Amino acid sequence: MNQAAVRLLTFLSLLALLAMAEYRWPQHAASPMRQRRWPVNFGLGAINVLCLRLLLPWLAVDAAFWARQKDFGLLHLLHVAPWAAAAIAFVALDLTIYTQHRLMHRIEILWRLHRVHHTDIALDVSSGVRFHPLEILLSMGIKIVAVLLLGASPAAVAAFEIVLSSFSLITHANLRLSSRLDAALRWVFVTPDMHRIHHSVRPEAHDTNYGFHISWWDRLFGSYLPQPQLAQDTMPLGLTIFREDQAQGLAALLIQPAKQWH
Repeated sequence: MNQAAVRLLTFLSLLALLAMAEYRWPQHAASPMRQRRWPVNFGLGAINVLCLRLLLPWLAVDAAFWARQKDFGLLHLLHVAPWAAAAIAFVALDLTIYTQHRLMHRIEILWRLHRVHHTDIALDVSSGVRFHPLEILLSMGIKIVAVLLLGASPAAVAAFEIVLSSFSLITHANLRLSSRLDAALRWVFVTPDMHRIHHSVRPEAHDTNYGFHISWWDRLFGSYLPQPQLAQDTMPLGLTIFREDQAQGLAALLIQPAKQWH
């Protein structure tokens, strides 16, 4: 089974498990509005997959195969042992994604793309695929550049991509964990409660907790917020703009970056 099939099987299995878990153990009290939100969110996800396949000649794993064939990149140049190179590549790619995420909140033109993700007025597993196609294409381009500069191995890149897509589902899940388990997991991983803070309607909260699956970067770079001012189970989610039904449709989200954000 190739890495694409493994990634798809992992994604679908995790999606089904988390959807069932959300139904049984929800954390946030707001209605998930699945019948209205899921076709839109997963519709965006499907468009993103098609854009990656049809518009880019390479994906990150393809870049890794090329780098290995040409002995291109820093890790090849320094002759780093394979196990150490894989670990370095994984951590470096995660730092790259963390940095990209922070810039998405700081640079207006990037925020216009990223706010499509933040205008979801509820949060559940489907939010993990709600991204504008241009953001997905840009993110893949950044990963390709990082992979080439590092000379990351195909195995390390494939593992990173599987973990990244899996944690996008996990961290957006409306899933209640015990406070002790949540606190323990946060020493290494981003938990649903930690990431839900990032989706608070309050600007001082959604400008924190940028990590996708490793929590270290937020602690290291001062963007970690352990708890929101409002209760986790009732705090308003999304943004103060684009909350109307007509602004939440698929077509509206695709053209949303062209609209003013303030």
